[in-house]
Amino acid sequence: MSLPFVGPEQVAGRLTWKAVVDALEAGHRLPRARIGDTLLERGDEALLSRSAWIDGLGLGVKSATVMPGNAASGLPTVQAAMLVFSDKTATPEAVLDGSMVTDWKTAGDSLLGARLLARTDSRVLTIIGAGRVAETLARGYAEIFPGLREIRVFNRTPDRSERLVASLEADGLPVSSAPLLPDAIASADIIAAATMSRDPVLKGAWVRPGTHVDLVGGFTPEMREADDDLIAKAAIFVDCRETVLDHVGDIAIPRAAGLIEREREIPDLYDLVAGRSGRHNGYEITLFKNGGGAHLDLMTARAILALRETGA
Repeated sequence: MSLPFVGPEQVAGRLTWKAVVDALEAGHRLPRARIGDTLLERGDEALLSRSAWIDGLGLGVKSATVMPGNAASGLPTVQAAMLVFSDKTATPEAVLDGSMVTDWKTAGDSLLGARLLARTDSRVLTIIGAGRVAETLARGYAEIFPGLREIRVFNRTPDRSERLVASLEADGLPVSSAPLLPDAIASADIIAAATMSRDPVLKGAWVRPGTHVDLVGGFTPEMREADDDLIAKAAIFVDCRETVLDHVGDIAIPRAAGLIEREREIPDLYDLVAGRSGRHNGYEITLFKNGGGAHLDLMTARAILALRETGA
């Protein structure tokens, strides 16, 4: 069997952030996904496979390898591929570049959360971090929130933020480098943190009422971007309870400490899309933790494959 391979070159200039966010929203109207992860390790090398099965959408497995030794040979240290199966027969349909799926899924996840939680009159976005995720967030937010008049980028290494700003400016985005993080946060309507920090970089004292906070970077039980003050004062939402509550530090650590009651029901995207939860007023601080999951990869992969099916 020869399966079609879909990579960035088939997507460039054709896929939009709106299409991805719409696909994620539609996917959350389907029955709740069955998900499962498998991690194999050999020293500092690893193979992580994340699987999802969604009735009405099909099955997907994304596998990523981590091989630190590849750097010496000029090869990527992280490589990934995703296999998608049909819903009715479980027949393999396509192989997709896994890093491409991750890029669109990660930002799309946050964008859906923001579309459902951020104030519609939001005008100022502050991004903490200047890596690949920060770049996709800037481009995605600019498309989903066309009313943004200012995007600020802060990074603890100013040269990195300046490089990202120059790249985004070249594409016409209203972006600037922020020298001081408290000032960049104080007047922001949306804050997106995309760091690898284990210690909080975002303090609740800096965040004004009505702000939407998007935590993207942390993905292990030890990683954390928001401090206790922000957790205590915000209305908390997650993309998926199964992948976040006991597995990501921004939520797991406060829950273990009793700051968030363990029996408290934290709404996720399934609740938000169904209208069972959401922002209550323009003064509430909403906090959305992006933790990922294979179901989001599958929803994103379907948006990508739809380009091939429709010829768009």
